[in-house]
Amino acid sequence: MNKVIAILLSAVLMAGCTGERKETTASQEPPHLEKRGGVTQLIVQGQPWLVLGCELGNSTSSSRAYLAPYWQKLKDAGVNTVLAVVSWEQTEPAEGQFDFTVVDNLLEDARRNNMKLALLWFGSWKNGITSYTPTWVKRDTRRFPLAQTPDGKQLPILTTLGDETCKADAKAFAAMMAHLKKVDAQQQTVVMIQMENEVGLHGHPRDYCPLAEAAYKDQVPKALTDWLSAHRDSLLPETRKAWEAGGCKTEGTWQEVFSPADRAAEIFMAWHYASYMDRITEAGKQEYELPTFVNAWIVQPEDTRPGNYPSGGPQAQNHDIWRAAAPHIDILSPDIYLNDFPRQLALYARSGNPVFIPESRSGQNGAANAAYAIGAEGAIGYSPFGFERNCDDDVNATFRSFYLKAGRIAPLILSAQADGRIGAAWLKGSEPTRVKDTILLADVRIVCELISSGMRNGGAPQLTGGTYAPDAIGYVIAIRQEDESYLFLGSNVRITFLPADGKGIVGLAKVTEGDYDEQGQWVEGRWLNGDEIQLRYDLLYAVDEGFSGQGLNFGRPEPSFQRVELFRY
Repeated sequence: MNKVIAILLSAVLMAGCTGERKETTASQEPPHLEKRGGVTQLIVQGQPWLVLGCELGNSTSSSRAYLAPYWQKLKDAGVNTVLAVVSWEQTEPAEGQFDFTVVDNLLEDARRNNMKLALLWFGSWKNGITSYTPTWVKRDTRRFPLAQTPDGKQLPILTTLGDETCKADAKAFAAMMAHLKKVDAQQQTVVMIQMENEVGLHGHPRDYCPLAEAAYKDQVPKALTDWLSAHRDSLLPETRKAWEAGGCKTEGTWQEVFSPADRAAEIFMAWHYASYMDRITEAGKQEYELPTFVNAWIVQPEDTRPGNYPSGGPQAQNHDIWRAAAPHIDILSPDIYLNDFPRQLALYARSGNPVFIPESRSGQNGAANAAYAIGAEGAIGYSPFGFERNCDDDVNATFRSFYLKAGRIAPLILSAQADGRIGAAWLKGSEPTRVKDTILLADVRIVCELISSGMRNGGAPQLTGGTYAPDAIGYVIAIRQEDESYLFLGSNVRITFLPADGKGIVGLAKVTEGDYDEQGQWVEGRWLNGDEIQLRYDLLYAVDEGFSGQGLNFGRPEPSFQRVELFRY
């Protein structure tokens, strides 16, 4: 061998042995979002992560001592991800002087309890109001101008047109993200970032400060009209309606391009809130790129116009505008406290928007919400607000059970989400259209019904059909497993099966109850048969309707698992 070639070959081999050739493995990539099948999942250290969250009360994380007693309680309740506030006022008390003690404390305590974090950056706005800015920002309204009413009264809300404000917020956020990369890039304790909180203008559809007045009378930015034109065929109906009402113009003032007036004002505010927040997000991602989301104060039934709810926020009707103005923001999330959870959630799952619920309820209602979001909409996760304060109360017993059980089958859930082998039902006695639901998996229609009482054909007592208690809430997650059996996690629900093609009858070959241990291994319990699965004795009527008369019975508020093998005859 030529001596020179031998030397070169030796050098190459040595480089490989000493690690000079560097490649980024999946586990070394920072947390990120990834499309898997028909859903978007959060990937942490190379593996999908299901967020079983708790959003702490707004002030809880500001004091390490105050938060300390809650960590173990949350862990015992099945929480694996804590959503915690990091405020601008606490991290930059004097301009240019940063203190990230609160971040470091959260990291240390979360790691000690084997939990992940999503940090909520409370900067310019919280619930649409400016209250978490440093004192030096609050006192200088000339440099950091406020929004105004039509008669010139100042609101306690920073205007979206304040360039100096945006720069200062972005600088502080970028500093926090740079620090986070330095202290957490390897451990990946922080998996997501929320930008601000429930932004939007209170009181009026738009801001009337001098900067906003000039911008509203100016031309709609070409970047927005170009985006609308490029996405004309896929616009949300709310966007299309406002644009078409103005004649689909690509030039003109806000009032000329969009209609009616309140909607034009709302779109104006949405563009400026989203643009402002995108600048801050981009600055942070240049330091450390993590998935980012914003949360919406959703429209309430009593609201009659923008401003009754924070105008211009990431509400469902504004998603196109936010996508056009804020490409660095990954998820537009809803905070849902209304009773019609499935309908509200569907509005935020449109146009490929990844599903994540940062604020909602706990209790039995919250368990049903979480199950539906994860199973029916492929959600990244769910988080009740202020859960640390009552996580060990009796009212949350069934919610704790759901979190603990869902956590033990998280790999099964995530795999089924990616493969399209999962579904869910959300049932409520006070909602007449939601006492029954159907899940379609493969060639089987899974008919889910809220537990009820009453009589069926001929007066025979049955376990299905009848009346429903108004306060009854039920849910189920259904997973078609790789061996073609089905796994159910349910509460207050009874389940029957129909063939999707309408041919023949689906019978129950084998039904077992059981649980999953802390290692995620199935521990089999009773084999169920007889009274435990015979839901109907009016067999002639049942057969005429295509049912076998047998099914699954989840008759307790406490959630439980059942596995079933099916056959046809």
